[in-house]
Order: sequence, then structure tokens, then C-alpha cells
Amino acid sequence: MFDIGFSEMMVIAVVALIVIGPERLPKVARTLGHLWGRAQRYVNGVKADISRDMALDEFRKMQQKVQQEADASEHALSLVSQELDQQVQQLNTAVAQPEEAIVQDIQSPAKPVPLESKIPEQQKFPID
Repeated sequence: MFDIGFSEMMVIAVVALIVIGPERLPKVARTLGHLWGRAQRYVNGVKADISRDMALDEFRKMQQKVQQEADASEHALSLVSQELDQQVQQLNTAVAQPEEAIVQDIQSPAKPVPLESKIPEQQKFPID
């Protein structure tokens, strides 16, 4: 934070010794040490609060993102489920139609079709 070297600290100590005096200097140094410790604890507390708030905000954003992904997945799954239901219904109808045709064929037998009508005109050979 502060760029104070050893020589600058010595100048500060000599000035403090002259200004404060040798009798009160230890008490002032102890008081300054306590105040410095309190200030550091306060700054560390504020940093911890800020980082906790940032982490909480990050978790909320992550929760929203996960919720959006879950909603999108649920929507996609419901669409797939609907499509599958439609295809199963179409398959059931397709299976039911041939059964009805078979039942109708059994109940009313088909009339025989002459063989000549099944052969296309181009493939018929003239009989001499």
C-alpha cells in the first residue's frame, strides 16, 4: 500500500522520538499498533463481505442459468413426447386399417379378375 523503506522508517522514528518524547513513545507506539490492527481487521472484514456478496450474486446467476436450461430441456422433452404420441397414434391407425381391410375381404370375397386385364397392353403378344 505505502512504499516506505527502512531509511524512511528511521526518519519517522527519530521525529516521533523528538516530538513525543522518550517517556510517552512506547504508549503511543502500542496505541498506534492497536489502531493499525483494528484498521486491518476492518478492511479484511469489508473485503470478506464484498467477496461473499459477489459469490452470492454469482450463485444466483448460476441458479438462474440452470433454471433456464432446465425449463428449455423440459419444453424440448414435452415437444418430443407430443411428437412421439402423434407417431404412435398414426401407427395404431395404420395398423388398424389393414385389419379392417382383411376383415372386409374375409366377409366379402373379391371377384376373380381375368388374367388378361392384369397384363399391360405392351406385353401382350398377338396369337397367330
